[in-house]
Amino acid sequence: MVWLTVAKAAIVVVLAAIGVLAGGRVVLAVFRLAERSPARELEGDPEAAQQSIGQLTRAAATLRGGQWIGMLERLAVFATLLAGFGEGLAVAMVLKGFARYPELKASSTGAAERFIIGTFVSVLFASGCAGLAIWLTSLF
Repeated sequence: MVWLTVAKAAIVVVLAAIGVLAGGRVVLAVFRLAERSPARELEGDPEAAQQSIGQLTRAAATLRGGQWIGMLERLAVFATLLAGFGEGLAVAMVLKGFARYPELKASSTGAAERFIIGTFVSVLFASGCAGLAIWLTSLF
């Protein structure tokens, strides 16, 4: 029976690490995809397309600490869902939104878009990892 508990704990730790650490790479990949889409939409206007490319990357300067905040966000999402406290997800999102509101309101650099895309991808990835951990541990 001890091995069963150790196996469940290992599953949770591995998926938490994947959710927290690999989630940042997934978010960056989605940012790259999001930056390419305006160029295709603006093919008729090369000047406008050039200006739109890199807007999400430049917005990173406005949203300092995004990598660390994202990791903490994914950890909070993973932990609250694993604990069965779905309301904790809402608490984490509200706290993040309030903390970033002044920067988002004052910025016209695409920071709001970066914030929304990053948050959605981050939460979805961490939720998927938590769901997988819950499912795998329920198999034992």
